[in-house]
Amino acid sequence: MTVAPDFFDIEPRNWRTRLALSVEVMRELSRSTDPQEMYAVFARRMAQLFPVSRHVTLSRRGLRHSDYRVARFSLWENPVNPWKEQHRLPIHNGGLLAELLYGDQPRVIDGLTLDPDDPAVEYLAGQRSLLAIPHFEQGVAQTMLVLTRDDTESFPRERVADLVLLSNLFARATQTVVLSQAVKDAFDAVDYELRTIADIQLSLLPAEKSRVPGLDIAVHYQTAKRAGGDYYDFFHLPNDRLGVLIADASGHGAPAAVLMAVAHSIAHTRPEPPQRPGEFLTYMNAHMTRRYTRPTGSFMTAFYAVFDPMNGTLSYASAGHNPPRLLRAADGFKIALNRAQKLPLGIKPDEVYLEQTVPLFPGDQVVFFTDGVIEAVNTDGDVFGSARIDEELATRFPTAETLLHAILASHTAFTVGTKPADDRTLVVVKRT
Repeated sequence: MTVAPDFFDIEPRNWRTRLALSVEVMRELSRSTDPQEMYAVFARRMAQLFPVSRHVTLSRRGLRHSDYRVARFSLWENPVNPWKEQHRLPIHNGGLLAELLYGDQPRVIDGLTLDPDDPAVEYLAGQRSLLAIPHFEQGVAQTMLVLTRDDTESFPRERVADLVLLSNLFARATQTVVLSQAVKDAFDAVDYELRTIADIQLSLLPAEKSRVPGLDIAVHYQTAKRAGGDYYDFFHLPNDRLGVLIADASGHGAPAAVLMAVAHSIAHTRPEPPQRPGEFLTYMNAHMTRRYTRPTGSFMTAFYAVFDPMNGTLSYASAGHNPPRLLRAADGFKIALNRAQKLPLGIKPDEVYLEQTVPLFPGDQVVFFTDGVIEAVNTDGDVFGSARIDEELATRFPTAETLLHAILASHTAFTVGTKPADDRTLVVVKRT
């Protein structure tokens, strides 16, 4: 016959039954994710292992000395959830329960008697034995479990140490569940904010590819997190010219996204169109540095190019950005657009950006990219690099879209098994 053992029995008779029940308790507790549900499981199961007449849970969190809150009482008909309904819990001052809680020590009382005016009478009247188990946090008994029985001397001292250990371990487990839920709630809130930021950020990017006579354009944009710091933009200029801006804010996530939004605002509130690359980056740098980046130490690399298919030229300026790659259709010659490098935006307020102009012939293709593309690594730690972009360029794909897809396919194959560590943006422009 299976008999539920009494933990307080000095000589337990059925250790196999007790072990099986203990394992069953641990299994059931391990499935609980809500602290209230976890406590209900523990209380029900412990009633089998440690039968008592009453139990009271006390708390001193956030209260003055000698004040205590009754978080649980086994005789309450409608139990209160102490984690969500703390305002409903009664608060008392002084008396035996305050003495026990603020004593910071386990205690056994045989022959329990109470003063009629003691607040503990409401909870302990008629009880003859008491065991107080402090639950420690940072070395202080912030909460306490008080167990009572109708008989005197019914809590053998030989069992107290084990029960104090077990009860504290359970208290720590429930506190871990509470903290885990709080962390999850905080993460969900942050994730919602980042998703909102990401939606706003996407609304700042061009809604569709620009259509300019003589130019074929393709774009890929991917953030490493919900929001990112990569930024690209198109500016339609007089005489069927097109300005292409690609930029990369320092850092990741929300701070980088904010700086990206700042750059967008500066670029689009400029009174005149950005026709000269060097002058445009000088303007952006002055406004960004004097108003936004100095207090935070943040910065942004940027590359701005103006395509003029009518006159067959490409003018550009660079603020510390990765040089785009240009492929000459006539001879397959590859050029790195690196002749106008200056400091990133947001570092030196009086920096003056120079520009260069190169010929742009029919069939020539230019690939812009951020460092998240070329600095991506594979599972062996090798870097993707710009040479692999050159390899795809050398294939001379017929359209900007097919070249873009080829680079992305190469990138995907190279980085398989890894997670993106940085935002990735590619812009391909081909003179048709």
